[in-house]
Amino acid sequence: MSDLPIPRVISQTLIPFIFVFALYVQFHGDYGPGGGFQAGVIFTAGCILHGLVFGLAALRAAIPPAVVRVLAALGLTIYAGCGAAAMAFGRAYLDYAYLAADPAHGRHYGILIVEFGVGVTVAATMLAVFYAFAGRREAAEPD
Repeated sequence: MSDLPIPRVISQTLIPFIFVFALYVQFHGDYGPGGGFQAGVIFTAGCILHGLVFGLAALRAAIPPAVVRVLAALGLTIYAGCGAAAMAFGRAYLDYAYLAADPAHGRHYGILIVEFGVGVTVAATMLAVFYAFAGRREAAEPD
């Protein structure tokens, strides 16, 4: 944890922009470079910055490990559920044309849904990895 005011002020300023950029990458991913994986990693980078500057306890208070586990499972469920729903409508797995009357729009919606699921899963998994490694260091440090 940093007791210096400059890193705290700079990170408080940057973290919201990091999150907004993650959203941009998430929802622009079907038109250009980016998507769920990249957005999840960018979002997690903002969370890790918060944890490094304000301490692991502050990050765990903001995003508890139990919430991280639920989000990882939820993201995977969104991804797999979109594919399974296609099969329920007599389509191939992850054939999202059924999501709208126009198949092109349906595919676009499907890509957004699947990429959102990927983003949530990647962000939660990367944060869980950070918690695991940061927690080991915290436990090894003497009081």
